[in-house]
Amino acid sequence: MKFLAFLYTVRWQDLVDIIINSYILFRVYVLFQGTNAFRVLVGITSLWILQEVAASIGLILTSWAIRGITTAAAVIIIVVFRNEIRTALQVRNLKTFLWGSPKREQTTSVEIITESVYQMGKKRIGALIVFPGKEDLSEVIHGGIAWNGVVSQEMLVSIFWPKNPVHDGAIIVRGNQITEVGVLLPLSQRQDLPTFYGTRHRAAAGLAERTDALVVVVSEERGRVTVAKDTWIKPIAQPEELTQLLRKHLNLSDGFSVDQQKREQLKLSLAGILSLLVMTGIWFGFTRSDDTVIALNVPVEYVNRPANFEILETSMDEARLQLYGSSALIRSLRSGQVQVRIDLGKATEGRNIFPITQENIVLPPGVALNKVFPPTIEVTLDVPITKEVPLQVDWVGRLPENLLLVNTTLAPETVKVTGGSKILEKVHTLYTAPVKLDNLSKSGSLTAPVVLTPPSLKLVAGSPDKVTVNYQIAERSTGEKK
Repeated sequence: MKFLAFLYTVRWQDLVDIIINSYILFRVYVLFQGTNAFRVLVGITSLWILQEVAASIGLILTSWAIRGITTAAAVIIIVVFRNEIRTALQVRNLKTFLWGSPKREQTTSVEIITESVYQMGKKRIGALIVFPGKEDLSEVIHGGIAWNGVVSQEMLVSIFWPKNPVHDGAIIVRGNQITEVGVLLPLSQRQDLPTFYGTRHRAAAGLAERTDALVVVVSEERGRVTVAKDTWIKPIAQPEELTQLLRKHLNLSDGFSVDQQKREQLKLSLAGILSLLVMTGIWFGFTRSDDTVIALNVPVEYVNRPANFEILETSMDEARLQLYGSSALIRSLRSGQVQVRIDLGKATEGRNIFPITQENIVLPPGVALNKVFPPTIEVTLDVPITKEVPLQVDWVGRLPENLLLVNTTLAPETVKVTGGSKILEKVHTLYTAPVKLDNLSKSGSLTAPVVLTPPSLKLVAGSPDKVTVNYQIAERSTGEKK
């Protein structure tokens, strides 16, 4: 039940917050994995976790010391490993940065060989490169010299350089290693090969016919790249096509073997799950730690008022709430997120007292109520009635000394208003808005709005909100007292 209650307090904004930050942490792992900067970052993270644990159990000095070390280390990692950070962040496009894996952007032996053979073709350097399949080649080839060198463009060009003693032979490539050089291959006896094919092309076709190997040939005379596999041999004009053929032959997917790809996917899946768990724990620590208290004045909202009642009087318009929660949540509070609602559904005529409890207060998840003042609120309700009330002009100021207001008539003389019965019992007359006598010099008429006092009164539908005032003014006689 507690777990369900906790889930109920989680907002959709919290879920989005966790997912976004989890993905950011996951991308940091993807971009920096395998670098020294990443190892140091893991160490700093471990120090931060240790610092939080020390602070939670009251080890003040230890927590302070670890916090200082962590702060210094965060600066050091930026200064010392700035080159690695720049390299990891230098991606070809935004898609690679946000979604792709920089591991896939690293040059593999297939890309190195592809680029090298086309470079040798441009320089008219002949080459013969064998990529074994599953079958054993030892009984078909001979004369090779053990090499065991890592594949590189410089290595390939130097092996097939015309003045190198082994440049006329083939090389055997296994993985990213050149295992043998100066290898002699069996020549094909096919009669359908083009006449311009030389010894290298016939040797490539001969080995392809007898084994499941794939052989790449670079023509010394034409500079053209040709591939032999099984019973076919054809020129390859585009580097991309050669790369695709080599990957298919070597059972590679985007530069990785199938097993390597599965291990990589498993590693990324675990990293994603761990990122989600870490960010969930950090979010819980930030949003569920009750370390900040705040006091707010919140307007009181009255809901479900019975239709036959009017609110005559309330003991207060605002309630003062003392709230507590994490500093992050308290600082993010906005107007409208905290509400005080008094349900008048069961109220009766006259004076009602309602306690202000947790049930009357709406709070964001993670924020709790500590105290409320006052603890109760008084609401006086009354039954609305309709009453016809006479009108009177609210004269202000004075006429000139030689003038006298003789008569005043109103149209209409009364208006119908609705309001609480106890309020209307005390209302015997309604007045217009103030009318200044100073501005009047002769008889006439004017229009003045009706002032509803108290403001809870309302005019009945059809009753005018303004009245016409007809007045008569006469001059004072000489002997009349002022």
